[in-house]
Amino acid sequence: MAKEFELNEMEFWDGNYAASQALRQAQVDVVAAYPITPSTPIVENYGAYQANGYVDGEFVMVESEHGAMSGCVGAAASGGRVATATSSQGFALMTEVLYQASGMRLPIVLTVVNRALASPLNVRGDHSDMYLGRDSGWINLDAFNSQEAYDLTLCAFRVGEHLDVRLPVMVHQDGFTTSHKAQNVNPLQDEVAYKFVGDYVPVDDMLDFSRPVTHGAQTEEDWHYEHKAKQHKALMDSRKVIDEVLEDFKELTGREYKRVETYMMEDAEVAIIALGSSVETSIFAAKQIREEEGLKVGVIAPRCFRPFPFDLIRDAIDMSANLKAVVCMDRSAPGGAMGALFNEVSAAAYTTKNRPLITNYIYGLGGRDFGVEEAKRIMREQKAHADAGHITTEIQQFSGVRGPRLGFFTTRRD
Repeated sequence: MAKEFELNEMEFWDGNYAASQALRQAQVDVVAAYPITPSTPIVENYGAYQANGYVDGEFVMVESEHGAMSGCVGAAASGGRVATATSSQGFALMTEVLYQASGMRLPIVLTVVNRALASPLNVRGDHSDMYLGRDSGWINLDAFNSQEAYDLTLCAFRVGEHLDVRLPVMVHQDGFTTSHKAQNVNPLQDEVAYKFVGDYVPVDDMLDFSRPVTHGAQTEEDWHYEHKAKQHKALMDSRKVIDEVLEDFKELTGREYKRVETYMMEDAEVAIIALGSSVETSIFAAKQIREEEGLKVGVIAPRCFRPFPFDLIRDAIDMSANLKAVVCMDRSAPGGAMGALFNEVSAAAYTTKNRPLITNYIYGLGGRDFGVEEAKRIMREQKAHADAGHITTEIQQFSGVRGPRLGFFTTRRD
């Protein structure tokens, strides 16, 4: 395997092209799609592959994103390998059917190019759609760059189709920052990629007339509870399979992925936790501030957002005995609450030995840039919390917003 990998040539792909190539190499049977910015090129490229004879699968244009996921559900229930892509408002329109797909245990792969939700209308990237679907029963993987958008899409088929999992999988990438930014990508040869993904094995498909099955049955209180409990167990049990698939991918390519990535955490005094392309910005800023100011900053990056890696986040926080302050970066409008990532990390941190101070930043909404200098400013603020032994600002703040500084939730009563 390693020798075959070494023969591959470096390509220059954006995240959308990378994802579409992974769909082509996986030999998807059906892509049902309704294009929406910024994910349009994924299904547009796949349509071109199909029209030009590069794939044998069917490309079905439907009337809406709701119809797209409905088409995927029908095709998957009939025994096919199925995938599609969407973003933002389209993702929101799909949401009803996302629950159908996961409840029926259909291993559909959905490449989500993250984009803000209206109103006001915005086509740039934030994580509002990722957060909207986080509890829909899908496995959620998060790519930080174009290479990972390609790699994780291939892994998604292996994970979702595993006979011990049989659940749909989303692969997220940041709108425009990753989807439209060309970077070096080292792809697999077609035959190597397909061998890694493997042949599709239908389970309880509706076209097997020798063994009739029912999908989407009504259960009410007599069995609904048991169905959802079993579905949750399958989602939690998928953690082992995800780890195994990522390890197999490492052996094939040399590229290592973990459900939670940690950087410079061994001696960290403060840490920043983020998702998506902001991880690379945070790592660069942390390296700079260590060299320039001696501030020991680490970065924690959940790559698997669902099932949420509670235990791995806990272990990452406990990696350094000196860790005193953690900031959680949420790239989604909180809607009158703390950020979702903050809430989940806080629950994990409550069980740690360190019990660090935890604050929440809302940032990058509607594609607002998150730069290195702003990351370093936030890191310095965390050091001030650590030195004081208590949070010296409001727990939740907005980063980079114009006008008066916005901060909420003090740590003590006046």
